[in-house]
Amino acid sequence: MNKPSSLVSPRWPLPKQDDWSTPFAEVLLEQLDLCPGLTILDVASGYGIPAFYLAEQVGPTGAVVGIDVSRSQVASARAVQRNELPWLRFECHDMRDLPLSLPTFQRITGNLSVMFFRPHRFEVVRGLIEHLEPGGQLVLTFPSLGTFDSMWQRIDREMDRHGLSTERQRLADHVAERPSAKDARGWLERLEMERIVVVERPLEISSGPGSRFLQHPLLRGGFLDDAYECFDDGRLADEVMTRVSLDLESMTPLLAQRCVLSGWKRGQE
Repeated sequence: MNKPSSLVSPRWPLPKQDDWSTPFAEVLLEQLDLCPGLTILDVASGYGIPAFYLAEQVGPTGAVVGIDVSRSQVASARAVQRNELPWLRFECHDMRDLPLSLPTFQRITGNLSVMFFRPHRFEVVRGLIEHLEPGGQLVLTFPSLGTFDSMWQRIDREMDRHGLSTERQRLADHVAERPSAKDARGWLERLEMERIVVVERPLEISSGPGSRFLQHPLLRGGFLDDAYECFDDGRLADEVMTRVSLDLESMTPLLAQRCVLSGWKRGQE
């Protein structure tokens, strides 16, 4: 999608130093129909990527509400905002249980949001669409099925070498539970959304071996912790995961799948 001429050169650009949220936000913005004056609900807004950018683009005739279940992240976003962009506000809400007082919006966005919809993803998407005005657009991004496949396969091989059938099954169940692009399209089709677009773009993540792999801020918090949870024995988990971490070459490239899901709610008859 070409950038409309009405959009301004941002004083609040997407942070270049962010190697996870920003690349996902970039594919979100490629699909988002954005112009001044829009009202936008940004779910799982975190530290404000891309809420600050969105607010600057809609301008003072529009409004952006960023919601997150984490009070600390909401507080951090407010601290960054200070008195800037007064038509942007951050609130603490669980997007899985939105308050009835929340109005409807012309756009609903959610960068890296779908992972937090568990366990009832379809129901959460349906709840979001209830807060979308007729003719409005929903755009969500998430790491889809296939993200870091080489890593999961290497962990599985190491578990197999140790004869860990229970842990292997837990790992397989965890990986299979991640939604695919096909799953995401199916949600919007069931909800009778229009002009549905689902796109996947690969994103390579760099890491070093050993502790640099195991303590990688993205891999650890978002993914490796899930692998550790497959073990009942913490010492065994450390042994298996250490061996995996020293074999980085077999997992390279570490590829995430950036999936962006877009659809439009039917207009009023």
